[in-house]
Amino acid sequence: MRGFIERLPLYVGGFMGPFGTIVIIPMYPELREEFSASTSQVSLAFSLYLIPFAVFLLFSGTIGERLGRRRTVRATYLLYAAASLLAAIAPSLPLFIAARALAGIGNAFITPLLVAGLAELVPADRLGREVGIYSSFQALGGGLGPVLGGIAADTNWKLAFFGTAAIAGLLALAPPPGEPRTDADAMPRLRPLLTKQMVMLGVAFLFLATGPIGIGVLVGLAARDVLELSGTAAGVVLFLGSMTALVLGPLWGRVLDRHGPRTVGLTAVGLVSVATASLILANNAVSLALIWAVVSALTVLTVIVFQALGASLMPENRGGALSFLLSFRFLGHALGPILLVPVIERNVDAAFLIAAALGIVPLVLVALGLGARTTASDPPG
Repeated sequence: MRGFIERLPLYVGGFMGPFGTIVIIPMYPELREEFSASTSQVSLAFSLYLIPFAVFLLFSGTIGERLGRRRTVRATYLLYAAASLLAAIAPSLPLFIAARALAGIGNAFITPLLVAGLAELVPADRLGREVGIYSSFQALGGGLGPVLGGIAADTNWKLAFFGTAAIAGLLALAPPPGEPRTDADAMPRLRPLLTKQMVMLGVAFLFLATGPIGIGVLVGLAARDVLELSGTAAGVVLFLGSMTALVLGPLWGRVLDRHGPRTVGLTAVGLVSVATASLILANNAVSLALIWAVVSALTVLTVIVFQALGASLMPENRGGALSFLLSFRFLGHALGPILLVPVIERNVDAAFLIAAALGIVPLVLVALGLGARTTASDPPG
């Protein structure tokens, strides 16, 4: 119990990234009205949060390991809080988007350092389980984000960003362990991360996030603009999916520990792609919620595999390796809406089928990138 209490701030920190990222999805119609903008223009507030997030993730973990996880995460929580306040009071769409981009930069220094700190606190043979718990808290953030965002959309959308600022400020009081490394180089080094295996896994994560595990925006738009649900109702649909991920996260972690990342990864990638394609069958709120719940459950399984690999393949630089992989993921999350929002405005089924088809490339790359005997806690030699 004492160990869980010690790790609890890290789990709760996992809530922050997904919450702040997708809180705007149910409020697109209100943001369109507030700023007199199109759906594609408003969608930039999502994509331009994720693009700097993805770029800074390439080196944020390495910088955090050099400067110390504790001080780095504390500072970036405060930056995230300030950016959220700016978004709440922004008088124009460009300033709103700029605030979101600033929040994305801050978030880039949080997620990899939290998981790296967690990996230092648990035995290697339990890492998958602990990452599963952490991913459950991420799912909780991803679930409450659209619910609270939807409620805010139906009342005052600015409240969502004031709330995000308050959460980030509180989390700044409990950063992860990790002091500066006095023997480290002053500047981070990316070259040791550029192995064939890491690049293949990164590209796989990119395609997955562009397509089958990054379709939250498409589901939110389908709920609001196709099924004509209210902001709150759309938020509830997205929330139910995230709650499935929340419940199953620890179980998936144990599955990963038992069967290894290659078997689990290939299974998860294949199934989540099929589930994404099945969204074309959703013609009402109930069917959309049920299929989205299945997609979400398989999405968190996929993410657990990649996060566990990032925290274990390079023990000498856990934060750097994890942030490297996550940079590909969130670049995919940024590119997905840019590519698929214009499609869904014309044909909903085509958008979901294209997203599902993007899962074919990761199937090949995961098969090639992970040896048959690879495990999350015992990287190949």
